[in-house]
Amino acid sequence: MRLPSILLLLAFGVTLGTFLSPDELLAKLARTGDEIGPKLLFPVVSLSVAVILFEGGLTLRWHELREAGGSVLRIVTIGALVSWLLGALFAWFCFELDWHIAALIGAILVVTGPTVIAPMLRHIRPTRKVSSVVKWEGIVIDPIGA
Repeated sequence: MRLPSILLLLAFGVTLGTFLSPDELLAKLARTGDEIGPKLLFPVVSLSVAVILFEGGLTLRWHELREAGGSVLRIVTIGALVSWLLGALFAWFCFELDWHIAALIGAILVVTGPTVIAPMLRHIRPTRKVSSVVKWEGIVIDPIGA
């Protein structure tokens, strides 16, 4: 199968998410009552993000950023703003959502993270320059989404 693993994980997560509630699952795992579940969710997610970012930081090639810095800066600033506005307008117009919710959806759709980009780059195999720009864009914009 030539699908990137991230697509399979996404489909699995969406399917599993329809049957399970993270708060209820954590409460059952903790076995100490319903109140501990929501209290555990944030630390578990934060620790997971820290491990992922630490691992990503170990594999950085700073010379790539010097080569692709201008493109990355434009994508992270102008590109992110345009993507946010277009995503919000699309959500507002097509789904008739409140402006606040549409703006939130637009902001969520702007963020691309290295955990998604790296498997896609391994699968697609673009040129070195394109790969550097896309990888660094994901690294730089990921903390904005966190």
